[in-house]
Amino acid sequence: MSHIVIDARELRTSTGRYIERLLHYLQQIDNDHDYTVLLYPKDMDSWAPANPRFTKLSCPHKEFTFSEQIGMLRQLRSLQPDLVHFGMTQQPILYSGKTITTIHDLTTVRFRNPAKNPLIFTIKQQVYRGVIQAVARKSTAILTGSAFVKGDVVDFTGISPDKITVTHEAADSIFVDPEPIQALIGKQFIMYIGRPQPHKNLDRLIKAFALLKQNQPDLHLVLAGKQDALYKKHEQRVLELGIQDVVFTGFVSEGQLRWLYENCRAYVFPSLSEGFGLPGLEAMRHAAPVVSSNSTCLPEIYGDAAKYFEPLDVPAMADCIETILTDDATRTAMIMKGKSQSQKYSWRRMAEQTLRVYRNVLDD
Repeated sequence: MSHIVIDARELRTSTGRYIERLLHYLQQIDNDHDYTVLLYPKDMDSWAPANPRFTKLSCPHKEFTFSEQIGMLRQLRSLQPDLVHFGMTQQPILYSGKTITTIHDLTTVRFRNPAKNPLIFTIKQQVYRGVIQAVARKSTAILTGSAFVKGDVVDFTGISPDKITVTHEAADSIFVDPEPIQALIGKQFIMYIGRPQPHKNLDRLIKAFALLKQNQPDLHLVLAGKQDALYKKHEQRVLELGIQDVVFTGFVSEGQLRWLYENCRAYVFPSLSEGFGLPGLEAMRHAAPVVSSNSTCLPEIYGDAAKYFEPLDVPAMADCIETILTDDATRTAMIMKGKSQSQKYSWRRMAEQTLRVYRNVLDD
């Protein structure tokens, strides 16, 4: 009977949905292996195993630290696992046992974060490039959420594509009751939810919205997501440009998010770089027509269920959104195709595929 360790330190982060769903379904489908789930101390009370073969263990070693490279290395060796699954690239480079690593995307390699100290971020970015190269080579197997990321990792690291398995993620319906946002009731709006990092391309979305306002004077743009330094910069920019009707909601609850999806005229995803594009699929599940960038993995994931634009072309973005706002036939078709497309993906199937990779690695 094999012992598998899953690094779930990112469980409560912005990318934690993947690892949370993986753990949820592994507990339903696997009674053959014993699991140890590593969590940050602050997350120990927020997750409890539902399967007696799963045990949680505190792991205080933060990513990108010497503690991770030394302390976590010692912790893993003391556990004597047959396999370790790292849910993110960051991990002890000197760990030499069998490992599987999920690489969600290479966005951090290519884009800077202006909210961070430029010198420190540049140094960390260079270290991260080296970590990805090392991890890709030393991992027994690699998982990615899309074929695009698989190809990107192959090109960046030079490893064999045979080492990489694509395990598509999925989107869940939100089952809590919709909770209206009072300031938006009765308003016509398009929306985006997520982080405001540069690769999300919100500057151009705001400019495209300003163009839309010329023909759609009553339209609002809703930018939803936890307020941080970057969102505040966008808010300041909107004020400087004098663009009206841009609504920064800050953090929204699950009920508020469901209401936004169900009442928006379009969900707009202008991103320059994605590994899977989960928010667009989630919007599709709630009957929001999706207007998307045609970059990286997004056409692969959304298929013909989204209307696409070139993300660097602001007028093209505005025209694409306006088509969804004014062409009822196109809008209806996108909604119907979106519902069908979103249902092609399954978290349970992702877990089943991952378990097959575990078994293949353990049998080697």
